[in-house]
Amino acid sequence: MNTRFTALPLSAVLLLSACATNDLGDSRDLNKTETGALIGAAGGAALGALINRNNRGKGALIGAVGGGLAGGAVGYYMDKQAKDLALQLQPEIQRGEVSIATRASDNALIVNMTAATGFDNLSTALKPGYTATLKKIAVVLNQYGKTTVTVIGHTDSVGSNADNQALSEKRAQSVLDFFASQNVNPLRLDGYGRGETQPRADNATEAGRQLNRRVELIIVPVVAA
Repeated sequence: MNTRFTALPLSAVLLLSACATNDLGDSRDLNKTETGALIGAAGGAALGALINRNNRGKGALIGAVGGGLAGGAVGYYMDKQAKDLALQLQPEIQRGEVSIATRASDNALIVNMTAATGFDNLSTALKPGYTATLKKIAVVLNQYGKTTVTVIGHTDSVGSNADNQALSEKRAQSVLDFFASQNVNPLRLDGYGRGETQPRADNATEAGRQLNRRVELIIVPVVAA
């Protein structure tokens, strides 16, 4: 079973600054409603509660992002975000470290990041090259705040299923925590691990295993009710 989790341990740090970022990348003070939502999220985390798209009210999420998207604005918003991501990540895309695709069914963006600069073998610590890439992504996520971001960790098939599942969850959590440290609203974040169950390439070769040791980001627009 996949365990869903969020970057809420760092949300307490974010609360101290009481600051949010709008869709243009400008900082502003949180209003009482937003501050209360974050405090409630941090308190829920202390009790082991999980905040994700399956158990948080859609109305609360729409309020947290300043209103949902509607009609033709959804496609335009996500297309523009995809172009800005591609511009920011052009070096990584050219090196084959990152790919960006659009899911037509819901306009979601799928960002795949390989292990080329991500994690050492069996490690959950983000390598410097990975943090540089994640910082670029965080800038775009903060500019386009009307989205949720799900981080999915994957591994190769070396090791036991149980160990790989746990490793994939911890790697996804590392990315979630990093995004939270970059002021991405924790109410937008959730994630889980897939272990070795969804390989992209053949695990019989090191090149294939490297492609399989990856993290995916699923960036979904928040649509008005």
